[in-house]
Amino acid sequence: MEQKTKRVLSTLRTYSIITFGLLLYAAGWSVFLIPSGLVGGGVTGIAAVIYYATGFPVSWSFFIINAALLAVALKILGKGFGVKTVFAIVAVTLFLDRLPGIIPVELIEDIAIGNGKLLSAMMGGVFSGAGIAITFTQGGSTGGTDIVALMINKYRNISPGKLILYMDIFIILSSLIIPSEASIGERAAIIIYGFVLISVTSYSVDLILSGARQSIQIFIFSQKYEQIADAITPSGRGVTVIDATGWYTKREGKILMVIVRRTESNFVFKTVREIDKDAFLSVGNVMGVYGKGFEEMKK
Repeated sequence: MEQKTKRVLSTLRTYSIITFGLLLYAAGWSVFLIPSGLVGGGVTGIAAVIYYATGFPVSWSFFIINAALLAVALKILGKGFGVKTVFAIVAVTLFLDRLPGIIPVELIEDIAIGNGKLLSAMMGGVFSGAGIAITFTQGGSTGGTDIVALMINKYRNISPGKLILYMDIFIILSSLIIPSEASIGERAAIIIYGFVLISVTSYSVDLILSGARQSIQIFIFSQKYEQIADAITPSGRGVTVIDATGWYTKREGKILMVIVRRTESNFVFKTVREIDKDAFLSVGNVMGVYGKGFEEMKK
């Protein structure tokens, strides 16, 4: 019974986080991008272009296109992904449909339209990128090009943010073929703002995802290396002992090398400080760590 309760609570927590991410994503479009007439990437960007050209609701275009993509993703990413993504598509459709009627027009005018298209593109990119990344951390997706990015990332070590960026560039450029009454200069400006938007979105996605998985490499120089290694090992992280010679003193010694998640680094620092206050540490960021306890090595 206790195990079942834990599973239920874990599921509720996962879907609560996904819902928050989806709300951020939809808010970015509803508050900053669509009111400013901006074109972004992804299925929402395609839906926005259709809306500007025909007046067809963004929420319905988003739903129809995603339903087709989801049918393919179910086979590749599994049913667990499919359930979360179906939830995400329905939630974003509802948010895109309801938020414009809930958020006061005056507020949108003050924080988005009144501050110009550049700020709207940047803020919309931050909101939508953060929403995408938060949803990704829980194994879900906001739909559209995110689904394609996750399908590719399952088999290749390619940044999801970069994949989304490349697809979004194509989508924004393709908006030029849509009939419009805007002048060439205005359409060119919208394209430039679109590139700013997707760049900020891509950076926000990678920043949040790498922040959640970032690892560091620590070299520990101490005469009490055995005690320190014995204290760190029970935490589940391995310790490598390296033979070394101090060239100035010509004394032989040992160096400990430890690789941990950034969130685990405080434990290492505290452990070393308690055992040897005179220890010398060298800390560096690592671009990727693959293997047991870290990321899976893909093709």
